[in-house]
Amino acid sequence: MGFYDERILPHLIALAMRHGELVDYRRRVASAARGRVLEIGIGSGLNLPFYSPDVTQVIGLDPSKCLLEMARGHAQRASLPVTLLSASAEGIPLDDHSVDDAVMSWTLCSVSQVALVLSEIRRVLKPSGSLFFVEHGKAPDPSVRTWQDRLTPIWKHVAGGCHLNRDVKHLVLEAGFDIPDLGTGYMRGPRPLTFMFEGRARPR
Repeated sequence: MGFYDERILPHLIALAMRHGELVDYRRRVASAARGRVLEIGIGSGLNLPFYSPDVTQVIGLDPSKCLLEMARGHAQRASLPVTLLSASAEGIPLDDHSVDDAVMSWTLCSVSQVALVLSEIRRVLKPSGSLFFVEHGKAPDPSVRTWQDRLTPIWKHVAGGCHLNRDVKHLVLEAGFDIPDLGTGYMRGPRPLTFMFEGRARPR
């Protein structure tokens, strides 16, 4: 990693993720989790205030040490135990079937090996557990998809590997999950960046 990726990009990500339009998504996704929760891509910890009293522990995973340092402040103010792990989601350092639920918000767009990340989440989830997620990705409108495909090769180089055109529903299903609950739609903003997938997935 270079200076931009290590020192500048984490602050840009943290700033973008504080956008007010994202708050309701965060609240719905985080508040649905129960028990021992793994948050994939915890970033600067913006989901922590929205976890319910039914959560006994949050394990926050992120490969960025800079973002984890920002998350420590939120963790110290949280009303529940928080453990922060500096690790990649391609190799989650937890035992099989050791978490009750998992939470993932705007993370799947930027991981390098999507199938492996989702496989790792399945591995650590209890069979009765759920993955609660909100992600942006491939839009249903052909004209928007065209722009997503055009912009992604440039966008991913300046936005930490973020892909605008990943088909979140397809990827989650292909990884061995069922999706009993799924909502989709555009958030306010530029359409190539704002088609959202919000839902709950269960290990098949």
